[in-house]
Amino acid sequence: MEKTINIEELFQLFKKRLLLVIIVMAIFTATTGIFSYFFLTKVYQSSTQILVNQTKSENEVYSPNEVQTNLQLIGTYSIIIKSPTILDKVIKKENLEMTSGELNKLISVSNAQGSQVVNITVLNENPEKSKSIANAVASTFQNEIKSIMNVDNVSILTKAELGSLTKPNLILNMTVALVVGLMVGVGIAFLLEYLDKTIKKEKDIEEQIDLPVLGAVNIINMERNREKRGNKLHISETRGDSFGS
Repeated sequence: MEKTINIEELFQLFKKRLLLVIIVMAIFTATTGIFSYFFLTKVYQSSTQILVNQTKSENEVYSPNEVQTNLQLIGTYSIIIKSPTILDKVIKKENLEMTSGELNKLISVSNAQGSQVVNITVLNENPEKSKSIANAVASTFQNEIKSIMNVDNVSILTKAELGSLTKPNLILNMTVALVVGLMVGVGIAFLLEYLDKTIKKEKDIEEQIDLPVLGAVNIINMERNREKRGNKLHISETRGDSFGS
């Protein structure tokens, strides 16, 4: 007969195997935390911001057409920033042992919709290097764009600071490991229960032989019963003696 488990039995099973589930969760979480912290390569991120905007004197007024032109140039600037023309100079300036293509993969350029501010983000295994490379890219681009496009509408808005850890995400990794450990622990608990063929109660007998249980014989401890009878006899004799006296 197929073995089924209702909600109450499910709760009892979880309660019975709770320690096992906790141990599995702890092992998964601790192992992931140790592996992430000591063995995974740490990657740091630094960002700098440049502003695409023509320098104006106090008496000059910004025109909508000029702002629109600057916005249209941002797409072009994003490509130029990651081009070998800029990156080769950054590699030479920072004494980097990599090609412009390798450096290109570590740099991302973005800007908010309709914004004249361009964000340059650099990833590196060294937090100090991520900072210096980001600042070098921004300053090199600012200097080179004058000759490349014959414009002077780029200024550095914010310099990069010491890189912050972005990979691995220790908290996220351990949280995922905790959930996976819970699932594995519960799975092991169900597996152990499924493989356990021992008979513990009357219902197990019905499931094994597919016949109803007509009666049950309790375990009788003869020695304990004799002790109880002996104690009762002793008490009766003690009371009889007290009444007789």
